[in-house]
Amino acid sequence: MRILLIEDDTVLGAAVRDQIAAGGQSVDWVTRLDAAGDAMAGAGYDLILLDLMLPDGRGITFLRSLRAGGNVTPVIILTALDQISDRIEGLNAGADDYLVKPFDLAELSARIGSVARRYSGNPNPIIVHGALAVDLALRSIRRDGRPVQLTAREWALFEAFLTRPGQLLSKAQLEEKLYAFDTEVESNTIEVHVSRLRKKLGAAVIETERGLGYRLGSP
Repeated sequence: MRILLIEDDTVLGAAVRDQIAAGGQSVDWVTRLDAAGDAMAGAGYDLILLDLMLPDGRGITFLRSLRAGGNVTPVIILTALDQISDRIEGLNAGADDYLVKPFDLAELSARIGSVARRYSGNPNPIIVHGALAVDLALRSIRRDGRPVQLTAREWALFEAFLTRPGQLLSKAQLEEKLYAFDTEVESNTIEVHVSRLRKKLGAAVIETERGLGYRLGSP
């Protein structure tokens, strides 16, 4: 999952960025709305974390503009504005969730996962795929009843396949899901992670379309 964080508080922004990155997800952090617009013009995002009070404008205006333009990227508002009227305004403007500062980072991670599952078309965190039983909320996998340990990057990569069954994902698309703008990516990084997933989860768990990309294998 690739996430755009729009937050001008440097302490909070760094904490949120590190929390997301620790889970193996890609996050691009900007502190202004104009920078957010530039980022969205250059990359596709799976989710946006939006502060409402930015140096160059109001996040609510930015959100309304996104929705008016047909952009359906899920948005979670992060703000110190805690009045019921503020929450109603944010949700009516098109936000998918609203989290009041200060908040627990673990709760933010849970809300990100919940919103992402709803947009993938399956709000149920439990997915069974052949011999694999996957709990997206707990980030756990069992193969034939035995727990399998994945690294954060391996989990993020497998989740990308699992939430897009049947969809062919190119190497460039997968790199975009896993790495932020300023991250150096080795040319064979995706191949290495796919190889490790096959060893841990089964050789057929990910199929290769040579020259095109990868997709989730049949159960």
